[in-house]
Amino acid sequence: MAATAIPAVTASGQPVLILKEGSTETRGREAQRNNIIAAKLIAEIVRTSLGPRGMDKMLVDSLGDVTITNDGATILKEIEVQHPAAKAMVEISKATDSEVGDGTTSAVVLAGALLEKAEELLEKNVHPTVIVDGYKKASEKAKEILNNIAITVDPKDREWLMKVAKTSMATKLVSAESEYLAGLVVDAILSVLEEQDGKLKVDIDNVKVEKKAGGSLLDTKLIKGIALDKEVVHSGMPKRITNAKIALLNCPLEIEKTEFDAKININNPEQIKMFLEEENRMLKAMVDKIASAGANVVICQKGIDDIAQHYLAKAGILAVRRAKESDMAKLARATGGRVVTNLEDLSPNDLGYAELVEERKVEEDKWVFVEGCKNPRAVTIFIRGGTQRIVEEAERSIHDALCVVRDVVLKPKIVLGAGAPEAEAATKLLEYAQTLSGREQLAVQKFAEAVESIPLTIAENAGMDPIDTMVELRARHSKGEVTAGVNALEGKVDDVKNFGVYEPLIVKEQVLSAATEAATMILRIDDVIAAGRLKESKPSGEKGGAGESSSTPSSEID
Repeated sequence: MAATAIPAVTASGQPVLILKEGSTETRGREAQRNNIIAAKLIAEIVRTSLGPRGMDKMLVDSLGDVTITNDGATILKEIEVQHPAAKAMVEISKATDSEVGDGTTSAVVLAGALLEKAEELLEKNVHPTVIVDGYKKASEKAKEILNNIAITVDPKDREWLMKVAKTSMATKLVSAESEYLAGLVVDAILSVLEEQDGKLKVDIDNVKVEKKAGGSLLDTKLIKGIALDKEVVHSGMPKRITNAKIALLNCPLEIEKTEFDAKININNPEQIKMFLEEENRMLKAMVDKIASAGANVVICQKGIDDIAQHYLAKAGILAVRRAKESDMAKLARATGGRVVTNLEDLSPNDLGYAELVEERKVEEDKWVFVEGCKNPRAVTIFIRGGTQRIVEEAERSIHDALCVVRDVVLKPKIVLGAGAPEAEAATKLLEYAQTLSGREQLAVQKFAEAVESIPLTIAENAGMDPIDTMVELRARHSKGEVTAGVNALEGKVDDVKNFGVYEPLIVKEQVLSAATEAATMILRIDDVIAAGRLKESKPSGEKGGAGESSSTPSSEID
């Protein structure tokens, strides 16, 4: 029921108002129904983008900027969702994205299916708490089933990592070039891999992803070093240096101004000349210090004075200024140099090494490429593509692929994809449900049906008949064909090993956890109390005719 306040009256029949004026309250079944509908609508939005035959969404923001994507997290981030229950669905896609980087669409579709099935139980007067407990048991059991069918792999095996990266890209706009791009992604991750105390560690931030429209996706390159969106500061400097010894500075090559006001009394022109010469001498000393350390490339996080630029050019040193702090950290990891904050401390040991530092023209802009670093701990994937939209979507796809490869390195277990693990989990869950007593059994059965929505959606998006697909999948899994899945490209149920779709186990586990949590959170809500919105009064000119003044001050807010 919807009401402006909880209805209560005193003995004399005087109504008691508990909530503020303008507040609304929805209770019981009505509140649950509203929340479930909102969450299901969010799942409907991303549903058609699941799988290799999924459709893309075109999102236009309030400024008219266009994004074309089928990445679940991006879609939900760009559409500014208002409904509070729908926001919970957006949050699970964000959490899944930041945690494992892939599986965002699956998590939202599964959460929507769980709520849809829960609604059927609510109609039969099954209490939400019973459904929640059943869902939690089923979720744990499903993870156990997936663990049993997972393949353990060598985390450094390039072939397996390639398969996982290709699968991640197969559903994206860049699927035609997935073989080539997956190779770059795997090489990038293997470059930045570190071993600590016998454990492998990967920090995705060490793979810098830069993009520039122009060329084709096949012009995308992996640079064993760093690409800087900067140009060489002075036209007289060399534009290309081989066997570069790189000084990384976090101090300005400028005369620092004093922090307090200072006056210099000058009596004759000679003193001006001496003052300027002293500045020049200080700047020259800075450049000499850099040159004497043996550096022939300077990358500076702060500014470089014009006179310092002149001396650097004279010394044949290539310099870049105002580099980002994150780029400086990556350069240090890539070149093996150290970021120096005080020029006095600069020594030959602090210099980084690269085979080549070169300024190149990319479309209209000039970029500086630091390439051929020995054993780089940070690398760059430089994405090219026909249009800005394609380049942006390629960046999102590469981010997802980097994440799934990292996931396998950190937890080297893989499951077959294409809906096969979900179909297997559903079959085993239905068997498990038979062992339970009471109404929880119904909740576990509904959970199994909801899990089947993943292969069903993949089949639907590929134009296959969902009922025929479901019947065939169930039949094959009940016969013990664990690897039977949906071959969306050929439109049939097939053994997934024949068309090689592989996903990290950790992504599947995260999808199950996130979807179950979101669904159970929404099911537990039985009362929605919304405060009244703040209303801004109209500007004075809008009240009456032109020139009429308003009696309400325009700054007044209800």
